[in-house]
Amino acid sequence: MRFRMLRRAKVAVYLVAGGISMLAVILVIGCWRNDMIIEADMGTATAEVLAAGVRRSAILFSTPDGILHNPRLGVLYPTDLTAGQRIEVEYANRDPDLVRVAGRDAKVAVVPALSVIVVTWAVAAPFLVFVRRELRHAQPS
Repeated sequence: MRFRMLRRAKVAVYLVAGGISMLAVILVIGCWRNDMIIEADMGTATAEVLAAGVRRSAILFSTPDGILHNPRLGVLYPTDLTAGQRIEVEYANRDPDLVRVAGRDAKVAVVPALSVIVVTWAVAAPFLVFVRRELRHAQPS
């Protein structure tokens, strides 16, 4: 019984840590994909930061056709923005709601994603070592 529980715990830790790692990789791939879409048909504008947060910042900008855009999901790569600030943005002409701070790209997502992966496995590793040691001593039932 104990042997089976330890094996299940080991599998669960691998699944959770692997899943978190995979999500971090998918995040970077998604950022890269968004950058490719923007760069394929890029427009630029000056935007006003309406609200600034660590993960999401609301902006307002106008495209050459005179339409004001306030992207529902905010601007990509919003680090170090402050409300009221005027910034340059790059957006996809075909989808002006897909917008990023000018000069920033998916590279800024790599370090946080790698950090998440490293911390995840740093937390999982001691548990996996412990379980491996216990499995050697436990007898299958």
